[in-house]
Amino acid sequence: MQNATAGRHHGAAAPHGMDNEHPNWEEIYARGPRWDIGRPQPAFLALTASGAIRGRVLDVGCGTGEHVLMCAAIGLDATGLDIADAAIDAAERKAYERGLNARFLRHDVRRLADLGESFDTVLDSGLLVHVINDEQDRAAYLEGLRAVVSPGGRYFVLCFRGPQSDSGPRHLVREDVTACFTEGWRVDATEETTLDSLTDEDGIPAWLIALTRI
Repeated sequence: MQNATAGRHHGAAAPHGMDNEHPNWEEIYARGPRWDIGRPQPAFLALTASGAIRGRVLDVGCGTGEHVLMCAAIGLDATGLDIADAAIDAAERKAYERGLNARFLRHDVRRLADLGESFDTVLDSGLLVHVINDEQDRAAYLEGLRAVVSPGGRYFVLCFRGPQSDSGPRHLVREDVTACFTEGWRVDATEETTLDSLTDEDGIPAWLIALTRI
């Protein structure tokens, strides 16, 4: 049986939106967040089935690792990053129990370049909404993405689609996302879809946006 590989040496200060003044991600993962559905999101499963997810894969904000393990199950070299130790611990347990070879690192998404690695595919399920509101965080995250995605590599984003609710994470219009990727990226497709959730029977309205690094 192959086991998950841990990498805690990449730990760093939590980005804005993930610090003590904002949601406590350790507590959230300890009690089980509503987006932790115990399986991959259907939109990403469909990308896998189509062959769009390929090569070395990085999942930013991987949570308990379902998308990383989805990729590992078809033989891809897959790495997941998250700021919460509880999420990483759960992901590693899943990999061990399923006999899958996957790597999970506790890492600050504003410092992707510090990995010193390049990837062919990057997956982002819900992370972008947590960095897009802060100019410095957004700039650091986008700079890091440009550093780790190989030319011709793909970036697939799942994020909440408007209208904005009274509480919870920001819901984005299409232009919120595409405006972030005017430098060094080509927007290939924007599709309306849904995010499965433990608390929303019909799913949460979402965007699936596909981009290519140029």
